[in-house]
Amino acid sequence: MTSPIRKPAETDDDFVEAFLSANPGWLAERPHLYRVLTPPLRVHGEHLADHMAAMIRAERVHAAAMAARADGVLAAGRAAAGLQTRVQAAAVALLRTHDPIDCITSELPGVIAVDAAALCIEKHQAGARTLPPGAVAKLLGGRDVVFRTAPADAPILHGEAAELARYDALVRVPGQPGALLALVARDAVSLDPSQGAGPLAFLGRAVAAALGR
Repeated sequence: MTSPIRKPAETDDDFVEAFLSANPGWLAERPHLYRVLTPPLRVHGEHLADHMAAMIRAERVHAAAMAARADGVLAAGRAAAGLQTRVQAAAVALLRTHDPIDCITSELPGVIAVDAAALCIEKHQAGARTLPPGAVAKLLGGRDVVFRTAPADAPILHGEAAELARYDALVRVPGQPGALLALVARDAVSLDPSQGAGPLAFLGRAVAAALGR
């Protein structure tokens, strides 16, 4: 069987030119492509001027998005540094106190900029909130710090501060019996997960050290 005679293939340039000529709105519907195109050196007529303007707009949008992303990273870094400093001050307060539980409830909220703090422990201990056996493992799920929004169990963990608990953080206090530090905040800034869990995990270890003295 004789193969049909093939017509000479169009060059890529011819194909693209023919396609865009047949579909004049195709590029305008895909503004992200303007960022990868090379602008014409001169503006000849309204159509080229429109394409150059579109390319400039696309680049400005991209630049603004990158600037906003950079600002967010810097803000998160500053917040994390601020939390680390406050946690260090809280650790110092725990070192000098003779009553760690009283320090947690009365001094730590002001030092680490939250609305309330409490020690929750799986035994009866004066000044602390009593939890049933296994509650700490269930609440933390193997993690050292858990950030939550509108916690349903706020009355159990936060007592009279439950109404303030729009946000909370549960921090493991190592040792036996199981214990955790329950922090409460009315706004997301004070307990923002983007600040990192590391400083709060350190605070949990500082609490454990103070209780073990």
